[in-house]
Amino acid sequence: MDSTFKTLALVIARLIFGGVFVMAATFKFIDMNATAGYIASAGFPASLFLAWVAAIFETALAIALLTGAFFSEAALLAAAYILFLAIAFHGPSHWSGNQAEFGFFVDHFTFIAGLLFAAVHGPGERLALRRSLLGRAAA
Repeated sequence: MDSTFKTLALVIARLIFGGVFVMAATFKFIDMNATAGYIASAGFPASLFLAWVAAIFETALAIALLTGAFFSEAALLAAAYILFLAIAFHGPSHWSGNQAEFGFFVDHFTFIAGLLFAAVHGPGERLALRRSLLGRAAA
């Protein structure tokens, strides 16, 4: 595959991954109380604390995915986080009250698949900081 096309595709993918987490964190920071209310509505205690943790975590994920630093680790953590969100906020307990929740639940898995693929293949050879904790330079 042409290296220019590959680099462009990887950069666009990283922008999409990072952009999703930038948007999610931004919405949380803009109205932390609304985020806490949503978290509380799912039955979690200490919802305001959890809202702050989520916003900070999403910011860290965005930075890693956009820069390529600790990219594979961030992609794996993001996939686990998205799985948690799918189950906690759109899982089977939500389906009976609103059929659209099943669609939201399933949509999370396409994002998880992309993150897992990204974790395996890394941030690319160009335009990436390429730091890793997995015992090797990010591929």
